[in-house]
Amino acid sequence: MSHSEHLYYILTHNNERYRDLLKSYQPDGLTETKDRSQATILLASPPMAATCLGDFPKLEWLQSIYAGVDALIGSDLRKDYQLTNIKGIFGQLISEYVLGFLTSHHRHFVYYKYQQRKQQWKPCRYRSLAGETMVILGTGSIGSHLSQVAGALGIRTLGINRSGIPPKQSAFDQIFHINEINTALSQAQIVVNTLPATPETDKLINREFLSYCNQAILFNVGRGQTLDEEALIPAIEAKYIQHAYLDVFCKEPLDNDHPFWQHPNITVTPHIAAVSFPDQVAEEFAANFQRWRDGFSLHNRIDFDKGY
Repeated sequence: MSHSEHLYYILTHNNERYRDLLKSYQPDGLTETKDRSQATILLASPPMAATCLGDFPKLEWLQSIYAGVDALIGSDLRKDYQLTNIKGIFGQLISEYVLGFLTSHHRHFVYYKYQQRKQQWKPCRYRSLAGETMVILGTGSIGSHLSQVAGALGIRTLGINRSGIPPKQSAFDQIFHINEINTALSQAQIVVNTLPATPETDKLINREFLSYCNQAILFNVGRGQTLDEEALIPAIEAKYIQHAYLDVFCKEPLDNDHPFWQHPNITVTPHIAAVSFPDQVAEEFAANFQRWRDGFSLHNRIDFDKGY
């Protein structure tokens, strides 16, 4: 196949960084354009692209710089192009976030820092993570990596997905179908949501869902829309949830008067659990472009109907 020129456009908050990185890869046949009307390939932040898709009449392929592409899934948006996202680089980062906070919670590290300032010496009783049961919503690359790392610490991991079938080379101790979620949650000391935003996952973690838990620690590192925010504080008061670590929200940033800010049993972080590092994104994009250029199917293609 002859390598004709493909024109691409960069649409991110970090264009210069991506431009410099892609120069180092120098994929044959890929040329940057500043003319949106001529670009056939778009390397973009989905929320930025969603507002100006009409500026790219020749668009054939959009490479998202994030895992989440829900901004481009809306029913009123065009879908006459191939959409790919970033996968396989977030499992390590999500695992560090979840297990970091989990270890700190169990071992009272925040409390000891407070004690140190007060010059107090008060050992606290604690228990090991070994033997705990973690329910992971989503058995894709992130959930699977977390299962493997948690398992190395002696945590039993139960996965939830739409098929009830384990992924290849699964480290999960057991897989449950989404319809069996109550059975899995009743066993959980830890619940971690890694699911994408789809119509099926919207407000999945609702009042009924939370009522199946018993003093569980909840992590939301997937999408804000999966959690029914109004159901969380009542679930904490009812002792279904012991503490919630939340990195994603329906509206970001949270409003100043949002009750999550001041709640002692909720930890808020500003969507930092797993950021897209431009060097990793550029590497994925360059490799995917070579597949595209040579006539092979793209990696990590999104099914617009499913939303992932």
